[in-house]
Amino acid sequence: MDNIIEVRNLTFEYDDGDSKQTVISNFNLDITRGSFTVILGHNGSGKSTLAKLLNGLYKPTSGNVFVDGIDTLDENNEIEIKRKVGLVFQNPDNQLVASIVEDDVAFGPENLGHSPDVIRAEVDEALKSVDMYEFRNSTPHKLSGGQKQRIAIAGIIAMKPDCIVLDEPTAMLDPKGRAEIISTINKLNRENGITVVLITHFMEEAVDADRVIVMDDGKIVADSTPKQIFSNITLLKQVGLDVPQTTELLYCLKQGGLNISTDVISIEESAQKIYDAIHLEEI
Repeated sequence: MDNIIEVRNLTFEYDDGDSKQTVISNFNLDITRGSFTVILGHNGSGKSTLAKLLNGLYKPTSGNVFVDGIDTLDENNEIEIKRKVGLVFQNPDNQLVASIVEDDVAFGPENLGHSPDVIRAEVDEALKSVDMYEFRNSTPHKLSGGQKQRIAIAGIIAMKPDCIVLDEPTAMLDPKGRAEIISTINKLNRENGITVVLITHFMEEAVDADRVIVMDDGKIVADSTPKQIFSNITLLKQVGLDVPQTTELLYCLKQGGLNISTDVISIEESAQKIYDAIHLEEI
């Protein structure tokens, strides 16, 4: 398969001068081009550190991270790596740098040395892709949290990345803002073909992913489809994660004696499973 990111025997340590803390140890991972991968884990599992390693913001203590075949340790390709893999942070205010929305989105392409005509086209296209074009002349800090996060994503998109890594982008948003961002992420992946790596602890955000990876203590403890991951309720609880409410309901019904599978996520599928199970018992 064509991998946009390859992680090989990666170890990362925080060093405060007095002591070292190993956060990720002997870690291996491939991210397929065009895929939508969700990485789940509780606070301290190493997932946010991994996000920063995937675009070269952090450098491995040992091992390697390759972005489209380029080693993130190669200082000569620092800009190219960050262009290929854009990173969106938890707090959009940390990424907004201008007083006008379109100027903010233009910041990245300008730093890449693109011409004014090209930048104009890139900014318009990026804003339209996140449904924020009508706000191009607005002041970013007067927008809602979800709108600001979409502007931050547009700023990354304008640099034409092959991959976007989002580090808990909905953690500071209300339910409406969260829904806006997840819808935007899905659209970028399905319609624009951008590889997405979403770091989150909200189970519902993984429903439409191609692949879900569960991290604990700097290691991968599960790697499969959303349905298979969420049906393993015992494992999720062991690593301190909640499970989707639909899965929890089916699990409780099964524990109560109803002959029903737990490998569904959506409300519609769950309702159908419950109806079918009850109907079979009546027969």
